Amino acid sequence: MVVPVQPQESRPSQQRRTHSAVSDQPLSVDRVLTAVRDDAVGGVTVFIGLVRDHDEGKSVRSLDYSAHPTAEAELSRVVSEVAGRHDVVAVAAEHRVGALSIGDLAVVVAAGAAHRGDAFAAARDLIDTLKSEVPIWKEQHYTDGTVDWVGCP
Repeated sequence: MVVPVQPQESRPSQQRRTHSAVSDQPLSVDRVLTAVRDDAVGGVTVFIGLVRDHDEGKSVRSLDYSAHPTAEAELSRVVSEVAGRHDVVAVAAEHRVGALSIGDLAVVVAAGAAHRGDAFAAARDLIDTLKSEVPIWKEQHYTDGTVDWVGCP
């Protein structure tokens, strides 16, 4: 006997799980992935931002991320707002602050949804909104000895 399966309704936004953190400790992809895993999730999209060795045609030696005292609250707000804009089960974001070397994880975001398209859309929205609204700034140290601030108002 085949029992028809009723389509599952999407979760109300108050039931969507969120996770956010601003940390001076190394980030964990596994921690962010765990934050969006759920039995209702069929697709997860993860974006990992790494410290690269160049910017604007110059060689980068290292960088320092600085955060406004409101950065953690703003990141939490952004994560919640993005979760409310998409049909997702969970979204998560962590951003590093402090001194980082080439190859270090600078930011990790993830979205878990029943379907991949929703997960991709939410993860893209999350990283783009985070970069434009969360007050975290990057001081780049170049191999030629110069320094430049990026993302400052």
